[in-house]
Amino acid sequence: MGSLFAELARQASTNARREVETYAREIPEFGFLDKDARARAETLEYSMWFRRRTVELSPDNSELSGDDLGYIASMGELRAGAGMSLDARQRVLRVHTALMLREINEATEVQRGGGVDELMRMMTWFAPQGERGIGAYRQGFVRVLRRRIPYTEQVALLARSLLSGDPISVELAAAVDMELPDHCAVTVFRLPDRPTVDRFLENEIAALVKSHQVPVMWGPEGGDGSGELIALIPPFSDAAAADSAPPHAVPDLIPDHLPDLVRDFARALDRPCAVGTATAPLPELADALDRARRISRAAPLRRPSARLRPHTLADVFVELAVADVPFVDDWLRTVARRLEAGPDLLATLDAYYRHDMHRGATATALNVHTRTLDYRLRRVRELTGIDPGSTRGVRTLSAVVTRRLSGTWR
Repeated sequence: MGSLFAELARQASTNARREVETYAREIPEFGFLDKDARARAETLEYSMWFRRRTVELSPDNSELSGDDLGYIASMGELRAGAGMSLDARQRVLRVHTALMLREINEATEVQRGGGVDELMRMMTWFAPQGERGIGAYRQGFVRVLRRRIPYTEQVALLARSLLSGDPISVELAAAVDMELPDHCAVTVFRLPDRPTVDRFLENEIAALVKSHQVPVMWGPEGGDGSGELIALIPPFSDAAAADSAPPHAVPDLIPDHLPDLVRDFARALDRPCAVGTATAPLPELADALDRARRISRAAPLRRPSARLRPHTLADVFVELAVADVPFVDDWLRTVARRLEAGPDLLATLDAYYRHDMHRGATATALNVHTRTLDYRLRRVRELTGIDPGSTRGVRTLSAVVTRRLSGTWR
């Protein structure tokens, strides 16, 4: 055994204790190690074992055995059984990897620049075997989650892991029998009044998740009682379609089945909601969530019985820009106040623009005669000085309608 490996073997016990102390100090969920002597001893034993196996296997670039991977998986099971969160699990893996690299560096420095060949052998072993070990740990962790938590919670963990870029998503997807696509349409249902998730609603959502085969999770609850439901939908039938689409420049490139999914989930939620969606490859889903969330805040709130549909950037880019320019938003709000004097003028304009300014279709949707529609449109022109059918009218009054219906004006 070379000098680098001998130094690592000599420091194994000290380094293992440092790792356990780091867990207890830096990861809140490991605070129990200061109170549970048995758990601390098990953690220390595992840390020492891994360092000794590293020293035994790395000189000859030998692989971790099946028994080794089984032991590592059992530690993943132990941590999941103790209730460790995915975030804490990720922090444990980061801390462990950082400490192992630090220990190798410290041992190299003791050799005063020598042992370069040994260092290269160590690093050649460390990367692939470390990945195999992490994979075994993830598999053990997920095995327990599959037994201990309901299906909807497993799906929510999958959605959360995809949004955070956690590699455990591979094991979680297998656990809930879902395939991971290359791209996803991140879709946010904005709810001004978040429902109480009782057993009936949970069962409804679970049935829809299984039917549509999409990961779904609840977003954070707002201080005003608002909430959101987040779904990750494969937007393309094959990877070639996704690859041929310009990145981030195709906000309307959404899956054909997304409107049906939106309709089904909205009916289950049974309350007004606004839906925003944004497409991105898996490594960029966090940014897509931010875009979809912003789009949902600009989109109009509608009842499930109405023509509720997913909105993309192309649908509300004007309203998104307006929301960030207060004096423009105030001007639109002033125009909206003028319309309050007329009979159902906002609802009329909403239907008018949703039906591409087709008078017959608009009148039918409103259940009024076309002469009544014409009167209301004239009334809009009288109150605002803007012709609803003009270019200026479309630009201004459609933004007024969407901003009002979004519920963001208080």
